Amino acid sequence: MTTPSDTRSGPADGDPVSTTTVRANGDAAVKRSRGADAASVVDVVVIGGGINGSGIARDAAGRGLSVVLLEKDDIGSGTSSRSGKYIHGGLRYLEYYEFRLVREALIEREVVLGIAPHLAWPLRLVLPHSPEQRPRWLIRLGLFLYDHLGGRKKLPGTRSIDLRTAPEGEPIVASFTHAFGYYDVWVDDARLTLLNALDAAERGATVLPRTRFESAERVGRADDALWRVTWRDTLTDEVATRHARSLVNAAGPWVERVIGDVDGATSDKHVRLVKGSHVIMKRWWTGAHGYVLQHTDNRLIFVNPLFEDLALIGTTDIPYEGRSEDVAIDDSEIDYLLGIMNRYFHTTLTPADVLDSYSGVRPLFDDDSEKNASAVTRDYAFEVDGGDDAPLLSAFGGKLTTYRKLSEHGLEKLRGRFPGMGRGWTGEAALPGGDMPNGDFDGWFATFRKRHAWLPEPLARHYARCYGTRADRLLDGAASLDDLGRHFGARLYEREARWLIDREWARTAEDILWRRTKHRLFLSADERRAFERWLVGLNVTGMTLDRRP
Repeated sequence: MTTPSDTRSGPADGDPVSTTTVRANGDAAVKRSRGADAASVVDVVVIGGGINGSGIARDAAGRGLSVVLLEKDDIGSGTSSRSGKYIHGGLRYLEYYEFRLVREALIEREVVLGIAPHLAWPLRLVLPHSPEQRPRWLIRLGLFLYDHLGGRKKLPGTRSIDLRTAPEGEPIVASFTHAFGYYDVWVDDARLTLLNALDAAERGATVLPRTRFESAERVGRADDALWRVTWRDTLTDEVATRHARSLVNAAGPWVERVIGDVDGATSDKHVRLVKGSHVIMKRWWTGAHGYVLQHTDNRLIFVNPLFEDLALIGTTDIPYEGRSEDVAIDDSEIDYLLGIMNRYFHTTLTPADVLDSYSGVRPLFDDDSEKNASAVTRDYAFEVDGGDDAPLLSAFGGKLTTYRKLSEHGLEKLRGRFPGMGRGWTGEAALPGGDMPNGDFDGWFATFRKRHAWLPEPLARHYARCYGTRADRLLDGAASLDDLGRHFGARLYEREARWLIDREWARTAEDILWRRTKHRLFLSADERRAFERWLVGLNVTGMTLDRRP
């Protein structure tokens, strides 16, 4: 299996991951263990390439640790690409007195705006007041706290809206007369996950998608202890073994399964699996704002703009007991979401209006309470098995918004094993493509348009939003649409597809059409099939690619 190459070092003799070499940690001492070549020992093996695992891998690599990141499928293919696409404080969590979590999340909104201005932007939300659910004063108090808990600097504050006269009230039924307008942050969750993994690779980590963790056992004793870690390439079925000073279990819904595959590991912590589903429809209102709807069960449903003329609606909250790999929306969830929207909007929506959908399994930290799925904490917890001698760090729970803080807090729990590692740094360093002057996407995009005036505006914006400042590299040498290669339909051209294969670990049509981009929403069934045939012809699953970032 190939990975983005580390140009700073060559492969070590006997290294089972022969296509790239994890750079040696300059601070942590390299120790020997029985049967282990010290030159091939890695500091951290991270299990799980979702947002938490990718964030931990990035943070660890930037602190000077050598890292291997294992993901059994595609990067971000699980929950991390199936969220509501929000970096948000969690207005509803205030009802459960989770002030620390809300404050941390509110602060992270502006951090993500700063490090990924191409992927994230402010989104104005309109919350119609429904007296049957919550009194008006309670909502206003919650929004006051929302405005002030996180030291807001970039995002505007809350304001009241008269739905009888404001344009935001036009699609709302007359019985709702008042609303509040506030801001959270929209983000491309799949690309946020991908860029954390990509940045980890560029900082020297070995990132191995489609590589399944098989087992781990401790070898050696005391401060000489290491993990012998075994993993399997799911494309070639090849098995490799590596020694590591620590293990990080960030497997999300599979966190308990991983613990079971680690020799001698135990845990008294658990996760509760909750299914959340979203539907995509044609937009029926004008304006760049979204809506937050209070349902009769006191849940909040988000109805948000997606691209130029689509809407994303979700999410449901249903206890889930099946295989996480098999999660899918069902008719009752569609009816639930449609019922809420038809309560608030003039437009009558039916299942026939659903253009697409997706479902994910959220691994919520199980605090042993009897709370329903909606009330279960979205906070995270850690467990360390083994102390400072070859520790196993397992992460339970968490959410997209707080991934970066989870990563920081998790690595600090490994400081006893790595006393020389650097401090947290990810809050100010731009993610790949996000290095825009003053984090100003609009200003940068204006100059990008001038450099590539031949690009249609929607296509230019697509490249800019997906790749940020790296869009210039993608377009290097191109001066017309013909230079972009085969046109598969809508905004998908061959050059972008090859870029994703060469630079971003893409292997399947779903990788390219859904997680790396959202071209799936704009291609016809025939166009998707034609693209799949082209991809099969490339035989990318068997190719050896130079995927140096």
